Amino acid sequence: MILAVLLGFIFALLTPLWNRVFPKAFPFLFSALPILLFVFFAIKLEGIQGTNFIIEKNSWIPQLGIDLNFRLDGLSMLFSLMITGIGALVFVYTSYYLKGHIYLDRFYAYLSMFMASMLGVVLSDNLITLFIFWELTSISSFFLIGFNNEEKASRKSAMTALGITGFGGLVMLAGFVWIGSISGTYSLTELMNQPEVLKINPGYVWILILLFTGAFTKSAQFPFHFWLPGAMKAPTPVSTYLHSATMVKAGIFLLARFSPILGNSLEWNWTLTIIGAITMTYAAIHSLFRTDLKSILAYSTISALGILVFLIGLGTEDALLGAGLFILTHALYKAALFLITGIIDHETGTREVFKLSGLQHKMMPVAIAGYIAALSSAGVPFFLGFLSKEVMYEAVLNLPQAAALLTFLAVLTKIFLLVAGFWAGIKPFRGSVSDAAESAKMPSPRLWIPTTLLGFLSIAFGVFPGLVEKSLILPVLNSIAGYEVDTYLALWHGFNLVLLLSILTLVLGTGLYFYWKPSPEKFQATTRFSSLSPEHLLAVLGKGFQSFAERWTAFFQNGYLRNYVITILIFLSVLIGYRLFSGVYIYLDWNQISEITPSEFIVVSLMVTSIFFVVLSRSRTAAIVALGVIGFANCLFFLYYSAPDLAMTQFSIDTLTVLLFMLVLFKLPLNKTFSSPKIRIRDAIISLFFGTLIAILALEVFEEPSVREVSDYYADNAYILAKGRNVVNVILVDFRGFDTMVETVVLVIAAIGVFSLMYLNLNPIKKD
Repeated sequence: MILAVLLGFIFALLTPLWNRVFPKAFPFLFSALPILLFVFFAIKLEGIQGTNFIIEKNSWIPQLGIDLNFRLDGLSMLFSLMITGIGALVFVYTSYYLKGHIYLDRFYAYLSMFMASMLGVVLSDNLITLFIFWELTSISSFFLIGFNNEEKASRKSAMTALGITGFGGLVMLAGFVWIGSISGTYSLTELMNQPEVLKINPGYVWILILLFTGAFTKSAQFPFHFWLPGAMKAPTPVSTYLHSATMVKAGIFLLARFSPILGNSLEWNWTLTIIGAITMTYAAIHSLFRTDLKSILAYSTISALGILVFLIGLGTEDALLGAGLFILTHALYKAALFLITGIIDHETGTREVFKLSGLQHKMMPVAIAGYIAALSSAGVPFFLGFLSKEVMYEAVLNLPQAAALLTFLAVLTKIFLLVAGFWAGIKPFRGSVSDAAESAKMPSPRLWIPTTLLGFLSIAFGVFPGLVEKSLILPVLNSIAGYEVDTYLALWHGFNLVLLLSILTLVLGTGLYFYWKPSPEKFQATTRFSSLSPEHLLAVLGKGFQSFAERWTAFFQNGYLRNYVITILIFLSVLIGYRLFSGVYIYLDWNQISEITPSEFIVVSLMVTSIFFVVLSRSRTAAIVALGVIGFANCLFFLYYSAPDLAMTQFSIDTLTVLLFMLVLFKLPLNKTFSSPKIRIRDAIISLFFGTLIAILALEVFEEPSVREVSDYYADNAYILAKGRNVVNVILVDFRGFDTMVETVVLVIAAIGVFSLMYLNLNPIKKD
């Protein structure tokens, strides 16, 4: 499986080569990749029946518990087949949709990288690697959403999507680390074997909050939903792949994956149920006020994602079965509707639904695919959508609490989604040919065959649910539930309340479709409340953060080095002072302190005198020389205590430092004014306080028991491994030789920078 995941990245890296060697064939070469991967996963279907799963282990960083283990069970199998199957259709579709585009190779590279990242998310058995792939999906989607980067709206949409999903991913990472610290493992398989460890921990609720933030932002749940309609600025293949079948369902996958680990608690069930119910109803209502086909589909997608969160939150076997079934159902009909929208836009130049009609006279195969997708979306019998709707209604009707309210919301949502589906799949094709549709013609088979295939699957699985029941849907249910469940899917359940609700949905939804017409006036009516929308509130919050950041930067990063030094010293003083205030123990054994020799007294006196000279001197040159004297005096201490090598090193560094300072000072302009007495007193207080804290800290360190393992190691191995008798030199040159080399390089770069600054002509007018 690791090769299946990495192939997408490899293909993306080799894109320039493919484009150069096979300039016309490389789109088909890329399309072969998801087809090959789809076949690879389909072959493994037999191995994941029941509660069976396949584990592939690859060691990566065992010291930190991070590995590249992959788990293929029912849930990850469903997502893998969707990612590769729908991915293959999107890749083929793109080969014509963006034919001749100057950056087609780049687009395929992004798509390929995204596909690999999504496979990594759904297959990872390690939380840290799951997070890495999770963020890679955000990054690759950023490039895809902002593909038309010359348009300001595309850049803004990409930034918004990256900001929201990236923020959620980082919050989720905190939850993962917390889970690892509690359970002692990052392995999902091991976590599934000990679910109670997390549930009884006091941090359980906080872990849920962190995890939900990641899932809700990725899957566009209220109030983080607004990034998804904005992301529709991306080309249609991106909308199809990312926003109907894959990336937006990553949050759903995460919740389903953690359901057996963290689920079945009041906090889990009610949070997901409430957020899901709000999202599905809110977005379904919004979809009725849109006129752009992609916008309609975007809001209906958000509503569908809310339904999935809602069902996972209910947590019953019927609800989890409904969730597993609806993931597949929605992917099939929504991907088809997006592809059809792309065809309409490609052939007519508009996506405004009130301008479109009669397209079936121009492109009948596309119209048939649209009808099938719309009917499956509505839940008409003999379509897969009918089965998922029946299971969903049965799940909410059998709830022990709030069944009536939740059933009402579910039926209301499905009625609105029926209208949205009919607008996208039926309205553009029915009636007489509109002006916008006059120029349309039959598209290439590479455009309409993928939509037809998706429609065919919706019918085939709807009429013969046994095709996917045992092989695919039941393993998904087992994975989400965490145990083996025995259930079945049937097209006919007899005359009951569920069937009555289905008929009511179809009748009311069809009636609303004929009554409620999309129009720009209705869309404009919704803009009156835009100031209360989460998007606007977040924008206001963002401006507040920006204003705060500007003030913060102006105060702390104002370009004066002395202010930076003062800020650092005050911060460290507060930090160390707080540590010392919480408890400090210093014990000095005066009997162990040797007598002060005259030479030591002279050296200390020399250092103290030099310090006063540095502070009081009005000459920068004299101050630098005094600083050098302090360093040289320090060298004498090394000599007194038998460390001539250190003394020589210190002597060389101090000499070099003084010379560099002098060279720089010669090039700097003279100060117009010296520091005032108040500023000097302030600096003296800060220096004394900081110096006192450091002295106390140093004395406290002496009281701590020394750990000699490291020093003993160097002492024992300095000569054996490096053939050096001076341990300090061996450490600098051999054991941490690369560090020393890099430090030297940094110093050289800094010196070059200083040299360049001195000769930089910052004010040529003044110089002239």
